[in-house]
Amino acid sequence: MKILDHRIDSAPFRYSPNCDARPDAADISLLVIHCISLPPEQFGGPYIEQLFCNHLDTDAHPYFQEIARLRVSAHVVIRRDGELLQFVPFDQRAWHAGVSCYQGRERCNDFSIGIELEGSVNQSYCEPQYQKLIELTQLLLTHYPKLNLERIVGHSDIAPGRKDDPGGRFDWRRYRAGLAIDSVAQKGRS
Repeated sequence: MKILDHRIDSAPFRYSPNCDARPDAADISLLVIHCISLPPEQFGGPYIEQLFCNHLDTDAHPYFQEIARLRVSAHVVIRRDGELLQFVPFDQRAWHAGVSCYQGRERCNDFSIGIELEGSVNQSYCEPQYQKLIELTQLLLTHYPKLNLERIVGHSDIAPGRKDDPGGRFDWRRYRAGLAIDSVAQKGRS
């Protein structure tokens, strides 16, 4: 897996119009982990992609009527089986964080990359998702020098009280341990 022109070369790219230019394209300095399931608590199907591309079939489920007007997208989605889909190039501002603040700095979309895990705050995440998230995070840390291990947060960290994802079922210890092991392995190959 490589990043070429701010896109993952091995990931299918589905263009989302829910993005725009960053105020400073060189300031990619925060990684935000989210979760999403559509309909809520259900996995699989085309609905996340439809939502992020503004083509949600509002007749497919009653909940979709409530979210039909949303204009949102993360940069990437990691499905339950570890499949990765990209919707917005990393040098663009994806509309994933909403009203948000990190260390006194508001508008986190301006300087962050958003990763959505297909999941729910009420259910555990899958091993292939952790593996792909670790692999992708290592790639992003290598490619974007302003990112570092201390600048990886959950949506709940930058929008407390408004958002609770990725939730208590997300195993931060397992994720960070995988990153630490991979960081040591990367240094050994240098």
